[in-house]
Amino acid sequence: MIKVIIIDDHPIVLEGLKTLLSGRNDMTVTGYFDTGKAGLEAVKSQEPDVVLLDINLPDINGADICRMVRKQDKDIRIIALSVHNERPVIKNMLQSGANGYVLKNSVGEEIVTAIHTTLSGNNYLCRKTQEIMNQVREGDLVEIPKITRREKEIMELVSQGMTTPQVAEKLFISVHTVESHRKNLIEKFDATSMTAVIKQATQYGLI
Repeated sequence: MIKVIIIDDHPIVLEGLKTLLSGRNDMTVTGYFDTGKAGLEAVKSQEPDVVLLDINLPDINGADICRMVRKQDKDIRIIALSVHNERPVIKNMLQSGANGYVLKNSVGEEIVTAIHTTLSGNNYLCRKTQEIMNQVREGDLVEIPKITRREKEIMELVSQGMTTPQVAEKLFISVHTVESHRKNLIEKFDATSMTAVIKQATQYGLI
């Protein structure tokens, strides 16, 4: 019997997954969790075979959860469930340890297929995700930029509406240093402004 836990904070999605998996005689869902913290605790205590993971949770983002689970157990299969169809987001989840990626608007049987495929030792991308990964459009980011802790702090403060002098005062650094970080972020995200950086960083779950 395949033991599955679901970490997702969307009631409609949970109901759909319950309906999809409860009728199968080869799987059992041992728990439903709506926060990353609760899900991680369940991974430790229940030792599931498969984790169905929403990548946008209220407390911990999906990529971080993948990395944490991988530190505990390299054999658990993690299948990301998401509404995000951006190539950098998909790639980031796979690089963080996910074994599969299924868009939430996919047909239910793709999730069942993903479970069986990943348990057999192969990665699984739903049909639409595979199409996205096979296409690189001009101007698209190939992957999510690597940002430093300081850059993340600055993005978070800028997203709250703080000006450069206010950020400098808050972080006890010079205005020149803040401006340098802003310039680096704009270059990393291949953006034209910090507004565009913040939009992408939010979209990718970096802030």
